[in-house]
Amino acid sequence: MKISIFLSESRFTEEQKKKLADLGEVVYSKNDKELSIHELMSIASGAEIIAADPDNFGGFEKAKPILMKLIESLPSLKGICLSTTSFGWIDLDYCKKRNLPVSNIPGYAKEAVAEHALALLLCLAKKIIFFDRKIQKGQFELEMSSDLKGKTMGVIGLGNIGSRVAEMALGIGMKVIAYDRSQKQMGGVEMKTMDEVLKESDAISIHVTHEDGNRGMINTDQIAKMKPGVFIVNLVDRDLVNETAMAEALKSGKVGGYAWEGTNLQDTPLAGLDNSIGLRIFGYYTKESLENLFRILTDNIITSADGNPQNRVI
Repeated sequence: MKISIFLSESRFTEEQKKKLADLGEVVYSKNDKELSIHELMSIASGAEIIAADPDNFGGFEKAKPILMKLIESLPSLKGICLSTTSFGWIDLDYCKKRNLPVSNIPGYAKEAVAEHALALLLCLAKKIIFFDRKIQKGQFELEMSSDLKGKTMGVIGLGNIGSRVAEMALGIGMKVIAYDRSQKQMGGVEMKTMDEVLKESDAISIHVTHEDGNRGMINTDQIAKMKPGVFIVNLVDRDLVNETAMAEALKSGKVGGYAWEGTNLQDTPLAGLDNSIGLRIFGYYTKESLENLFRILTDNIITSADGNPQNRVI
């Protein structure tokens, strides 16, 4: 069996590498940088299992068509292991048609991303990054910021990360309401409809799954329902939010601040807006999260090779 892993060998422990080597031929990419399609196909040639990371495919925003072109070129492929919780960068319908199991890494960075979301919410409310930008330019001038205690936090998506964000928001004295399509319940959190969360929240943190059905879920109509000056954090994916509508809302003050992550931070109407915090994706990147990731990914590859993959998306 050949296993192609689009991550550098150095990211795995010796024990993990030995377990993988016991399965057959294992080929790793040399680094975590973007590779050409020729380089990708060279690594994957003849593979029965691939483990894919978005970095080798140019990041989340570019990865999907390149990954699918690679998958289409592999007639012997039996399983795909994603190195991420997100699975919006693979065509699940195509994989279903080919009966290709796809696995992901759920919950590996729960603490890291939840803490990151809360940190960004605090940055928006306290204008920390806004003031730093002004100070660096010698343009500091006091502007009013906001307290979060007693305000209403709306969590959209109450999964691993969303539930932890809700717990931390409760811990700083916020009232927490949430919408989740599975109708799950959580102590201390009042479940609401999506419209109610949009209308009642002083701050909103988005933690839905990254899939095509959620694309553009926050647009002009949804923003119109929100309180004036609402703070919004989106650590899922840029395409969940209509950025043209968001930019207009930031300029008008309808949205008080928006924090988001992406690969390309320049080609967007959000670039250059003082109340927009656009960051390269790094919130997941902690020692503890990466230890979880490579442990789970190794197990996903092993179980996929055995024909009974764990953490299946499909």
